[in-house]
Amino acid sequence: MRSSTIRRALAAASTVSMLALSVSACSEDTANDSTVDFGYIGDYNGVSLLAIAKKLGLWKEVGLTAKVKAFNDGPIQVQALRAGNLDFGYIGPGAMWLPASGKAKVVAVNTLAYADRVIAQPGITSMKDLKGKKVGVPEGTSGDMALNLALEKAGMTAKDVQKVPMAPATIVSAFSSGRIDGAGIWYPLIDTIKAKVPDLEEVASTRETDSSFPTAFVAGNKVKPELTSKVIKVLQKANDWRARHPREAITESARMLELDESKVKADAANVETLPTADLVAKTKDGTVDKWLNVLGDFFVRNGQLESAPDPSSYYTGDLYTKAYAK
Repeated sequence: MRSSTIRRALAAASTVSMLALSVSACSEDTANDSTVDFGYIGDYNGVSLLAIAKKLGLWKEVGLTAKVKAFNDGPIQVQALRAGNLDFGYIGPGAMWLPASGKAKVVAVNTLAYADRVIAQPGITSMKDLKGKKVGVPEGTSGDMALNLALEKAGMTAKDVQKVPMAPATIVSAFSSGRIDGAGIWYPLIDTIKAKVPDLEEVASTRETDSSFPTAFVAGNKVKPELTSKVIKVLQKANDWRARHPREAITESARMLELDESKVKADAANVETLPTADLVAKTKDGTVDKWLNVLGDFFVRNGQLESAPDPSSYYTGDLYTKAYAK
């Protein structure tokens, strides 16, 4: 499930760009781990907590400086984590197979996202109508997940369509010019496409399922637990501020993305936020594991995983709950 950028073709679903949060480290112990490189996707899910952390000076409180960098999608961030070019990043539900396969650690659940759709050119009104047609998708992302879920629900497989791997920004231009018949993609990029193809069809949506689609923050496998705990504290405090101040969270996100607030507000409408106490409770009672297991089973069915691992092997729920208790 779910990228100024975007998933923001609006201002940047193109290349990786860099932004530096103007946060200074002011810890008495800055010898080690005083700076974190943090990736994000340029949408409300991806930037809201980082924007809030900057506004409230939360990095300074834990003695850290954060350097943030925009990416087009989650899989590219996981590659950067593995190469040592990032310490932390943000992924949507469709990229959760990567930490599940051991390539990163989930350190915090962010939101539940329902922004993913399968869209089609005017006149194509169902998944069956897409049979044999070209469907663009950013592989390994929530757009890919939305397409595979929709195919499964329609009794179809990936062999029933001409699946064309494409970067998110390429999908925007390819669909708008009619070079592809459909796409597995997400809002707010769909709003960008609608500006050029206003009568496009939404033939499938993750909102139509009974599943929950968690977005998450991830860390590289070599990141120290002590540093991870500090970062989790920042994310938890920012998360609770977002829950208490939803309008202000949109304002801060729009400022960071350099977008009109109305666009970010529309994006946020596809997001369910949960207070940290709720996420801690859901970690303890196994709800988060259930969400991850449902995704794991789906990834197995689609050949992205050989078997669904125990979420405890890649979700650091113990660190998440301990950080909240302190």
